[in-house]
Amino acid sequence: MYLVFKRAFDILFALVILCITSPIVIIAMILIKIESKGPIFFLQERLGYKKQIYNIIKLRTMTHKKRDVHIQVFKGNSEVTKVGAFLRRTKIDELPQFINVLVGDMSVVGPRPCLPTITNLYDHNTEYRFDVKPGITSLAGVKGSIYLTWPEKWLYDRIYVEKKSFLLDVKIIYTTILVVLMGEKKFLTKPNEEELKKH
Repeated sequence: MYLVFKRAFDILFALVILCITSPIVIIAMILIKIESKGPIFFLQERLGYKKQIYNIIKLRTMTHKKRDVHIQVFKGNSEVTKVGAFLRRTKIDELPQFINVLVGDMSVVGPRPCLPTITNLYDHNTEYRFDVKPGITSLAGVKGSIYLTWPEKWLYDRIYVEKKSFLLDVKIIYTTILVVLMGEKKFLTKPNEEELKKH
């Protein structure tokens, strides 16, 4: 029942968000084209449910050129455009991913989808994340996101999979709103010793 309700919620939530935010996305698309050359959207292969590969959809926030996709992009990176920096800070660049939710590649809440090329960074907790659909927001995402190490992210993903419930999803969505308003760093929470010992 949880999975059926979750899918129904995903579809309804995605439709509502896409309708409400469409004017914002259109303005963002125009600003992206005005500021820099290149496509409006950024497509990238990611691993989804049961390790199936799909293309994630985002608004482009960086200059259009080849780069090392494995490097984490932090605030102040010179390759992030001015418009892109604002889109990243407000998470507007993530809004097109609700299209991924509608077609069934993603869920609103779930582990953030990772690149197919980082298997060398996996540990004993990583495999759990592929038992559910990847999400636009995640438990790791509201615990510090880019400020967490890969092992810490994998651990939070495992905790989410083991404790998944509609109530937990609602809590993560609510906290995501606060993260957007206040910034990721204010919510940085490292896994505690009890969680580390348990897993």
